[in-house]
Amino acid sequence: MGQPLKIIVLDGDETGQELLEQSVRVLDSSLLGIELELEHYDLSLEKRRETGNEIVHEAARAMREAGFGLKAATVTPEGKDDVGSPNRILREEVDGKVIVRTGRRIPGVVGPVSGVHHPISVVRMAVEDAYGAKQWREGEEGADDEQAFRTEKVTRSTCRAVAEYAFRTAERMGGETRVYGGPKWTVSPVYEGMLKEEMDAAAERHPEVAYQPVLIDATYAGLLSGAADAPLVIPALNRDGDCLSDMVMPMFGSIAGAESILLAFDDDFAVDVAMAEAPHGTAPSLQGKDLANPMAMILACAAVLGQAAVKGHTGTERASRAIYEATLETTAGGVKTFDLGGKVIVLLVDALTKRIAGELCYLDGRARRLLCVLEDLRDSGLAVATGAKEGLLHQHHLLEELLAQPAFDHLGGDLGRLARGPGLLGVDRALALDERGVELLGRDGRGRRRGDVHGELAA
Repeated sequence: MGQPLKIIVLDGDETGQELLEQSVRVLDSSLLGIELELEHYDLSLEKRRETGNEIVHEAARAMREAGFGLKAATVTPEGKDDVGSPNRILREEVDGKVIVRTGRRIPGVVGPVSGVHHPISVVRMAVEDAYGAKQWREGEEGADDEQAFRTEKVTRSTCRAVAEYAFRTAERMGGETRVYGGPKWTVSPVYEGMLKEEMDAAAERHPEVAYQPVLIDATYAGLLSGAADAPLVIPALNRDGDCLSDMVMPMFGSIAGAESILLAFDDDFAVDVAMAEAPHGTAPSLQGKDLANPMAMILACAAVLGQAAVKGHTGTERASRAIYEATLETTAGGVKTFDLGGKVIVLLVDALTKRIAGELCYLDGRARRLLCVLEDLRDSGLAVATGAKEGLLHQHHLLEELLAQPAFDHLGGDLGRLARGPGLLGVDRALALDERGVELLGRDGRGRRRGDVHGELAA
């Protein structure tokens, strides 16, 4: 058996810690069927003050080594001589470049903006810009001529990371997804224009992705007036993205309805470190009342497992998918917290863990059914034609190619998309790895009706 997947868990403050404690219940090795090691670091305000933030640096080093982190919300004290925000230290220590927050439709929840159904991903800078600025004042305090100054910077590498990851995200989402929005490059062609230059360059590298650059103020207006008629990915400066994501999340019903992911990259923009958290704060007024929504923290757990799957950790894609789907199905079934229009309190996590176990059994059963059907098709001599260029592929060879994929065990990749479609064939394709028109043929060369095979596979 291989080494367990280590996740660095960063404890926090107030309601943030309460939500973390409930959410990590879904990261149970016996529940998910994968070996996990959760290593905790206390990032509470008390501990940060006690250690002069050394505990934050320790946690960052551990996360950089493990590659994965899960963070509770923490208090940032207001005093200029206090310990400040641990987020800044964590981002700088792991060389985090990008934060991704995706608003998505929550089943059974109606948001405040009509007609918003497609996901909206905000891909923002994790460092630099307004939050890394040097600030000072000159003149007599309180006098009319007292002045405040701020020196901000952005680097080309950070702008490039934001732009490239935005286009790769849109590419992964597929369909009609478009990269939308941008900074105020007309007013600030030197500073904010640097991000726009990298967006344009990324658009040239990804010509298949729809690209609609829009000034930041028009982006806000567009989100409220019809621009979200398709899935969107919005690259943004640090503060612009922070404000945007705080608007996008509630458009789908609650800021607690989606996770936030910090990403650090290698030179080829592959993810080196991923830290997931809830995008909201510590909500001190809800502490101890069992009223806060753990959904974002639960989805953060799923997101960490999803990032582990990209790095090849066995079973994590299946587990991630089970948590995502079980969470959304739980709300669809009416188990919702107060902010989503429900009445459930802590029972949400109890209901969710039971549903995750059921979802994993369902996935295993569907994989077995798919395998049986594929073997039956192979034995019957069914073949797949994928167009004149490829000619006729024998079903036996196609099945060998399909079943040899490591992703088959947890229904990932192209096979998983086919298997998760409406029925196992989907509406407009038959069993094949490409997305062109496919016709099923018998060994005698005569066509076989899709409906017949569709029925077999969907059974």
